[in-house]
Amino acid sequence: KTFGRNKVFFEQRGDGIGARMQNAVSDTLDLGYSKAVLIGTDIPELDAETIDTAFETLEDCDVVIGPTEDGGYYLIGMKEVRPEAFNVKLYGTGSVLSETVTSMHAAGINIGFADTYSDIDVPEDIAGFRSSMREDPRIRRSHTGRFIAENARISVIIPVFNESETISDLLDQLMPYRDECEIIIVDGGSTDDTVARTESIVPGSSIRILESSKGRGVQMNAGAKESCGDILFFLHCDSKLPQGFTHEIRRTMAKYDWGCFGVRFPSHNVFMMTNRIISNHRAWARNLPFGDQGIFIDRELFFEMGMFPEIPVMEDYEFSRRMKQNGCRPGMTVRRITTSARRYGEHGNSLIADTGNILKTEFYMWKLRAMYRRGKSPEELAKLYEDIR
Repeated sequence: KTFGRNKVFFEQRGDGIGARMQNAVSDTLDLGYSKAVLIGTDIPELDAETIDTAFETLEDCDVVIGPTEDGGYYLIGMKEVRPEAFNVKLYGTGSVLSETVTSMHAAGINIGFADTYSDIDVPEDIAGFRSSMREDPRIRRSHTGRFIAENARISVIIPVFNESETISDLLDQLMPYRDECEIIIVDGGSTDDTVARTESIVPGSSIRILESSKGRGVQMNAGAKESCGDILFFLHCDSKLPQGFTHEIRRTMAKYDWGCFGVRFPSHNVFMMTNRIISNHRAWARNLPFGDQGIFIDRELFFEMGMFPEIPVMEDYEFSRRMKQNGCRPGMTVRRITTSARRYGEHGNSLIADTGNILKTEFYMWKLRAMYRRGKSPEELAKLYEDIR
């Protein structure tokens, strides 16, 4: 797609990038223009205002240059061909800008400078651009920003252990997304037919099955190490995802480094509804999402933060505390994930639920977290934490 009324195309010519750039400026000026500005195509932050400013700079300078943060430049403009600007011995290195400036200064050429931007040469540069997007709404709204946000790769990582009753339903939800996401199931040594059921549902598909030691932190880390997504999404096996969950994740991650889903339970019991409110408030206001809310995070950040602690329990709580201590506020999706209420003894949507058990369980979970904050070891807490799978 092209823009503008007047478009002239001509082939690059010359041996080497320096000669091709010099000839491009020369060919443009030969068309009768009084100024020519040459730009790169890998600068997502470059806008019309920067280019206009470059032309204005040429009113008072012989040459204008737009530096890149890696020591090169993304823009060079001039009113007449200046061969000294293209005398660099080796392009693509961190000394291109300094060599170019030195050569022109030696020739007495007056140089002006445009704003400094980042270019995109390697995958790590895209990760840096995502970080800039989250800080700058202007970049986020750009064509490149929207494209990168909408096409971020998602790795869905699911730790399982004796989940034969839930794995089929979860895989039914994920199968429509298997070409859009990387899906990794990490089994922690199930003694039931979890793995057999999984293999029967996904033969020959892109869904991967890994094995590791038991423990959600251990299993999720193992999946993360084998993943290749830009965004890592850690999902509990007993969850029900909202329609279009990938869009929800990408939309949230366009603004935040990490986030979670709002949670709800498959119950109309008033105390479970209260639990839902408390859980969502804790994640949003106190910046402490739990694993059953489907935590997702920028890949680079996850590894920078040391991954999940590989402890028997409280791995999600400790990870969220660590993120909070580092000033990382999570975003929250609009649509909610439905989390099983099996830990509370809930089955179905009955209004006549075991309220006493719900309150007892909620108090017990609060007590375990309080004990953990006071220094009780995860190993000791694990003995008190019932594995309901």
